[in-house]
Amino acid sequence: MASVPSLASTLQQQLADALTAALPDAGTADPLLRRSDRADFQANGILALAKKLKGNPRELAGQVTAALPAGELIKDIEVSGPGFLNITLADKAIVETLAARAADPEGRLGVPVDAAAGTTVIDYAQPNVAKEMHVGHLRSAVIGDAMVKILEFTGESVVRRHHIGDWGTQFGMLIQYLIEHPGALKHEGDAADGEAAMSTLNRVYKESRVLFDSDEEFKARSRDRVVALQAGDPETLELWQGFVDESKIYFYSVFDKLDMEVRDPDIVGESGYNDMLEETCRILEETGVAVRSEGALCVFFDDVKGPDGNQVPLIVKKTNGGYGYAATDLSAIRNRVQDLKADTLLYVVDARQSLHFKMVFETARRAGWLGDGVKAVQLAFGTVLGKDGKPFKTREGETVRLEDLLDEAVERATAVVREKAEKVGLSEEEIVENGRYVGVGAVKYADLSTSAVRDYKFDLDQMVSLHGDTSVYLQYAYARIRSILRKAGDAVPAAHPELALAPAERALGLHLDQFGEVLSEVASGYEPHKLAAYLYQLASHLTTFYDQCQVLSPDNAPEVVENRLFLVELTARTLHQGMALLGIRTPERL
Repeated sequence: MASVPSLASTLQQQLADALTAALPDAGTADPLLRRSDRADFQANGILALAKKLKGNPRELAGQVTAALPAGELIKDIEVSGPGFLNITLADKAIVETLAARAADPEGRLGVPVDAAAGTTVIDYAQPNVAKEMHVGHLRSAVIGDAMVKILEFTGESVVRRHHIGDWGTQFGMLIQYLIEHPGALKHEGDAADGEAAMSTLNRVYKESRVLFDSDEEFKARSRDRVVALQAGDPETLELWQGFVDESKIYFYSVFDKLDMEVRDPDIVGESGYNDMLEETCRILEETGVAVRSEGALCVFFDDVKGPDGNQVPLIVKKTNGGYGYAATDLSAIRNRVQDLKADTLLYVVDARQSLHFKMVFETARRAGWLGDGVKAVQLAFGTVLGKDGKPFKTREGETVRLEDLLDEAVERATAVVREKAEKVGLSEEEIVENGRYVGVGAVKYADLSTSAVRDYKFDLDQMVSLHGDTSVYLQYAYARIRSILRKAGDAVPAAHPELALAPAERALGLHLDQFGEVLSEVASGYEPHKLAAYLYQLASHLTTFYDQCQVLSPDNAPEVVENRLFLVELTARTLHQGMALLGIRTPERL
């Protein structure tokens, strides 16, 4: 079933056709349609046309108005000021459009599937093997997961990639320690226990580091072990795999707390491109993209200079023959474009790495790996700050562990849910489940409701508040609708286009109509905060609607009850779908 076009897109097309009919000399013209406080929409494009055609804008506006087709879309159109068109839509058109959308058996709520969509590889949630995940990993995971869901819903073929840090010199130290201390990786308790896995990894890392720093002979053996690892020595690789597997148990436990699905085939870390590194360097050098400088293989850029004015290169291969991050990132681009056939590479990475990725992308373009029709984009994100506006730390000055942060959010949220549990009639099991959904949702929404590139303050008290722009407010709006629908008895949601709409009903209906267009904008611009803003506005319109339009009042005619149930039911579906695309659950009762 084709997606039902929005009222705005239908109106846009009618205005464009009227402009062409009334002003054939103007050619293709944009009516510049936008929402307005004076009417439902305002079209401003006639001013520019009048200037171009040297005509009177009010007269031209009148000609365009006369050329609009007679129909049931427009209730009123007024020429205002120097040629603006103020347009009010018919109540019937609003309800009929929403009814057609509600009847879509695929439940897409007006969101079209992009027939020309391609393949996007999203690089996100990049933890490091043998290291704890901290608050710095939160944004990449949450923003990346939301973009995966949004792009897939709009028709894109998405390949997930978790580029974990699983290669490098520290593994020589860890592996050598394991060889000399067999069984060090064994831990007590459940083999699938993430906290036990990380406790073991932490212990091994600390013990090996003490030995590395105090014993020169062990340090030398560790460095030799790095060479063996890079050369593919079977024993060394087997022990290295042990660290990776143990870390994955931990990763999965954290991602599970985040209510995120991370699949094993999607984890392709630095080691996954090891066999490509030498060829990548050879191609870059043979094509002249990279040159030797002081023994290192480098790529230079005219616009990248250090404080001394000298060019700062991207180092692909170090003087000692080792490979830097650039070699791995460039090899990953080759793999993603040539093997995975990606049209778009999306990197959800800290804004502080912007210069690195700017140089990597430009190098890939020079090498021809990012050619016509293939783009690479960094979805850069800012820093999570504490209430004091400084980088978020513990009282002891340590980086906040992601697990601790999530546990505290769930604990706070569960207390909020428990306060209202008796009134709603929640069981203890529902209190615990909803506490988790509200707590994790609060953390995700605070992140996603902020433009990614901006820093934001982490304030749990505000995040779990029932008031203001929070996920709890949106979850409560959804649960309140579900409660009304349960109380409706024999009354069922049904659209009644013949009814006149109250102002709050019109505002709610027009906002519902925008869902598809907003989601298209969010997907094309990689801006999940715009979806969060839309959903908050939707819940705000719903609150106004409740204040002004009783749904189940015995004073209402049956058709009024049915029409209002229809509006709130479609609102619930839109809230549920929108929150799901942000990775946030909407409990039925709250």
